[in-house]
Amino acid sequence: MSIEIKVPQLPESIQDATLVSWHKQAGEAVKRDENLVDIETDKVVLECPAPADGVLKEIRIQGGATVTAGQVIAILEPGAAAANSKPAATALSQTVSTPPKTAPDAAAPVRSDRLLSPSVRRLVEEHQLDPAKIRGSGLDGRLTKGDVLEYINQGAEPAAAADSGVQAAAPTAKTATPILRAVSGSREDRRVPMTRMRARIAQRLSESQDNTVMLTSFNEVDLSKVIELRGRYKDKFEKEQGVKLGFMSFFVKAVVEALKKYPVVNASSEGNDIIYHDYWDISVAVSTPRGLVTPVLRDADQMSFAEIEKTLADMAVRARDGKISLEELTGGTFTITNGGVFGSLFSTPIINPPQSGILGMHTIKERAIVVDGQVVARPMMYIAITYDHRIVDGREAVLFLVSIKEQLEDPARLLLQI
Repeated sequence: MSIEIKVPQLPESIQDATLVSWHKQAGEAVKRDENLVDIETDKVVLECPAPADGVLKEIRIQGGATVTAGQVIAILEPGAAAANSKPAATALSQTVSTPPKTAPDAAAPVRSDRLLSPSVRRLVEEHQLDPAKIRGSGLDGRLTKGDVLEYINQGAEPAAAADSGVQAAAPTAKTATPILRAVSGSREDRRVPMTRMRARIAQRLSESQDNTVMLTSFNEVDLSKVIELRGRYKDKFEKEQGVKLGFMSFFVKAVVEALKKYPVVNASSEGNDIIYHDYWDISVAVSTPRGLVTPVLRDADQMSFAEIEKTLADMAVRARDGKISLEELTGGTFTITNGGVFGSLFSTPIINPPQSGILGMHTIKERAIVVDGQVVARPMMYIAITYDHRIVDGREAVLFLVSIKEQLEDPARLLLQI
């Protein structure tokens, strides 16, 4: 009996989602629990696993479509014989049959033809390319946008010319540059719809600008002692804890202690009320291919340095793979963002509503500063706090930043919690 493949249950408050791309074609054999398709919500990408071994008989909804929970998107024909199945002549229910293919060239890329993602499909169609001739570097040999761009920049020929059977005229000395190189540098405009996640990010940033009164204060931190401490213990720490000792654990610890001193910075607003949180759930911004997400360290005050580093490393990997849950991305009381990993020297971060503050870290640069009347070179970092001036006064915000500076310039404070 055929099995209907349905959109999985969507996270609470999410009404619909976008079917991003299929990992299997109609007629292909699938294994139980193998991911068939990616479905993108506002914050996370859900996987739709195969419920049994079998053959993907029919695909009813194509990539790029909007879907809802429980909607039937494909039909699976279960059966043990599926292991030896080959793709059917009709790859999709809408396609027509094609003549038998000759044996593949041994030099061709060892990649089965997967359905293309929307961005890759647009590039392929725009430049009239044959995707079978492009070597894919993605999962299971899938084509990425970078693969196609590299292929174009190498002077690839359009598929129409290659398939016509007519040999293209050799370029003369004056026109040695491949035609597609000129096309890739053209002045044409391309309209690309925002992904669901990017649209949600844009909406939340607009809401933050419209519904808060943001002000940013700055300070700078001498990280000499933190760097010295890391250098002294990083090898032993990694050997015993199984994770590298980074800077973020120091900043999380310093932020928690500063929030305890100035609890209004850890608060949020709701109407005319200020909601004080007697717990410290720290959101940490993580950049992913689909956009910025903020996994939350629950009860960060109770976490050790090793627990912070391990949890962040795990969340970052799953966030970039689109496998982190919506629950892990919501409910933070304060956010830390680190533009320094990309080289940012100075910035004014935007509040993550309904929180009232966000700390911006930046790149570490050796600069000349005056210490005890002497000019010395020290590893310095600018730090910034953007806060909602409706509920946080400048005094609390500035003193909060000073508290972080003092703790990081004397890491013993983090152990003594002073």
